[in-house]
Parts: sequence; C-alpha cells; structure tokens
Amino acid sequence: MARAADIRRCLAKGRRRRSAFLDLIWIDNALGHPRMGLIVPRFQATAVARNRLRRRLREVWRREVQAVQPAFDLLVRARREAYSASYDALRAEILGWRDATCPVR
Repeated sequence: MARAADIRRCLAKGRRRRSAFLDLIWIDNALGHPRMGLIVPRFQATAVARNRLRRRLREVWRREVQAVQPAFDLLVRARREAYSASYDALRAEILGWRDATCPVR
C-alpha cells in the first residue's frame, strides 16, 4: 500500500493485533490480491537500521505470505523492539498473524 488514503482507512477501520515486535492492522480489500504497507518509525535508529528492518519485513511478506494470503490490506507498524529482533522472530510474528487470520491455505 502506497496511498495515504489506503493507510488511513486501514488504521481507522482495520482489525488489530499487537505482538512483541509489531503492530499488525488488516482490513479486507476489493482488489482481489493482498497488499502490505509498512510504518517503520525512527526511534532514534539510523537509516541503515530502518532500511534493514524494512527489507526483513518485505522479505517475509514476499516469501511466505503474499502467495497464500487472501485479499487483505496488511499494515505493519514496527515497534521499538523490532530493531533488535532477529529475522526469525519477525518471521514468526508475521506467520502467526497469517495462521490466525487465514486458517485455509
């Protein structure tokens, strides 16, 4: 998701799940395919750390969620703790969300 209107709609009307590293907000969409938006606040982290976190989250989405997910808009907001999380921990949180919202795969 790149449009601000889509992000605002997801924030206003979406369902939420908060985990140790991520806030996950999702809403159905009418496009027929899943989309993901990222919010990675600065939290006094360097640009390198923010970009690394973005790349990790996008990679989990690309490899394991996008192909099997129904038409949802997923907004992922990184929490301060996400900067120190391993790839496997971030992966586990996103896959846990996927398993809870999409029992049929």
